[in-house]
Amino acid sequence: MIRQAASIIAALIVAICGSGVNTALADDTCADPGSALGVERVVDIDTASGPLFGDLSVLAREPSFLAPREVVLTFDDGPMPWITKSILDTLDRFCTKATFFSVGGMAIAYPASVRDVLARGHTLGGHTWSHPLNLKRRGLDRAIDEIERGFAAIALAAGQPIAPFFRFPGLSDSDPMMAHLQARGIAAFTVDVVSNDSYIANAERLATYTLAQIDKRQGGIVLFHDIKSATAKALPVILAGIKQRGYKVVHMRAKAPLVPLDTYNADLEKRLVKTDPARKSALVVASATGTPPHPETPQPHLLPFFGSPAVLKTLSGADAEVTTLAPPQRPRTVVTANDHTEPATRGSKSARAHTGHKAKPARIKRATADDPPFKIFGF
Repeated sequence: MIRQAASIIAALIVAICGSGVNTALADDTCADPGSALGVERVVDIDTASGPLFGDLSVLAREPSFLAPREVVLTFDDGPMPWITKSILDTLDRFCTKATFFSVGGMAIAYPASVRDVLARGHTLGGHTWSHPLNLKRRGLDRAIDEIERGFAAIALAAGQPIAPFFRFPGLSDSDPMMAHLQARGIAAFTVDVVSNDSYIANAERLATYTLAQIDKRQGGIVLFHDIKSATAKALPVILAGIKQRGYKVVHMRAKAPLVPLDTYNADLEKRLVKTDPARKSALVVASATGTPPHPETPQPHLLPFFGSPAVLKTLSGADAEVTTLAPPQRPRTVVTANDHTEPATRGSKSARAHTGHKAKPARIKRATADDPPFKIFGF
């Protein structure tokens, strides 16, 4: 039975990938409603309280806003143009929406792809500057620097407001970091369903595994990565399988945009001018004329995700239902020390530091704009 299912999925991958995809930007129409997923419901999230959503965390989190057989599509670690574009094309073809948690260094390296995500009506959040895999084992100051530099980079590359949505790399969260997000009015998202696309390189196996995991939990927030070629190849089959099984897509939006810290802009601008031709041309003109630079970056059909967003339609043509969430603030442990790792075990260096031995001062290494634009991340 499993072998037969795998053969069917393999045939679907060949058929779907060979049929081409629609590269048009998001608009109010769906080219093929019969095979599309659409958006059944929109959840507008008030992030003022700094809520945490999703199952995979030991921290106090909000109840799920999803009904049985509802899914939220999310993509981490990008953008990577040759993969992100394929994923965006597939989402367009299925007339559905997703949330992208981008890495700041990647956004600076590929700003056109960041703008493309927004131009097609998707939600864009943050995933740190350089994707450290165990953020909670770093000093709190360094962790906050990673978070804030990442947001500043993505917003600058996008050239427009982004969502105050964040996902911890490796889902490595902590109460002190959540306390910071609360103070900033930023929502954090863990996951319910892991596609395992970081470890499954075969598109056929990835599609089979992901659909099985979605079935096992009957929906949820699904984690993919838009830096994995297998994900781009398997996504048409996964979305077709989701539709065939009767699942509905829920799209997340923010009630208000992120307000990034501008303390990083001077440093990030130097990086962005190297990768954004429009911005470089504007600086050349500004230098010649003595006027402030105003790069003209075409952004047709932009669909804002907060305030007065474009109305999303269900496949029947009706306006998608909009649900508003405003969770109350949860108490979080706040620490002032630079180190906010787990409590030390007996006999460790940290434990001895609290029993009369002189502890070495914590070293705070800040994220820099010289970090590599991307790595092959595991989560």
